[in-house]
Amino acid sequence: MPRIFLPEASSDTGHITVTGEKAHYISTVLRCRNGDRIFISDAKGTTYTTEIISTSQKSVTLTIMHVSDSPAADSPLQITLFQGLLKGAKMDLVVQKATELGVRSIVPVITERSQLRATRKLPRWRKIAEEASRVAGRSFIPEICGTAQFEQFVSGTHADPVQNSILFWEEGGKALSGVTARMRNSDPISVFVGPEGGFSQQEAELASDNGIAICTLGKRMLRAETAAISVLAILQYALGDMGDPETITGT
Repeated sequence: MPRIFLPEASSDTGHITVTGEKAHYISTVLRCRNGDRIFISDAKGTTYTTEIISTSQKSVTLTIMHVSDSPAADSPLQITLFQGLLKGAKMDLVVQKATELGVRSIVPVITERSQLRATRKLPRWRKIAEEASRVAGRSFIPEICGTAQFEQFVSGTHADPVQNSILFWEEGGKALSGVTARMRNSDPISVFVGPEGGFSQQEAELASDNGIAICTLGKRMLRAETAAISVLAILQYALGDMGDPETITGT
């Protein structure tokens, strides 16, 4: 069934009314009609199984058939991806695939080697995250945060570092398998991936001094967007639900 995200979807009347752009999407893009069923997810992760009882391009009314607080398609991991700000479509790709892979939030980070120092694309990335969440069947849309300086996060002046923190550096570090073996999937996880050109030695040393594990993905040089996607897939396999055969519903 299609899934639509609404900031607030609960209704005391047993009905949900969708208006504006999302009503147009349901009626015109999805071509839904009376009697069709749709999942509606709100900001709390509650999922409503609904049936359309009236539809137009401007308004769609649905009756609530079932309410669930169990987000079946969401990862058990609480991963925040701190991604060095990338140029052009590269950042779009990372936002899309990171969302599909189950991250809870994405923070575009300005680093020493960042080719961009600012961006106006946050609204675009939030739309990409919403669409990717819908396609992946997630009940949550990951938060796409505003940009901040790398040093602010690592030093704790902007956000306190969490227990499971990993920075990937192409010039060396520990094997990821050894780090994940000591991690608990119930703890929040912070993943730092550099921009084009990676992190500088000074940034890697600063991270290490603040308790962040420095890891390597091997001898091959990976593009920044490839590294981010690879890291998230590995973590989901090692600690999340990607390696659990009971969660596999298709190929």
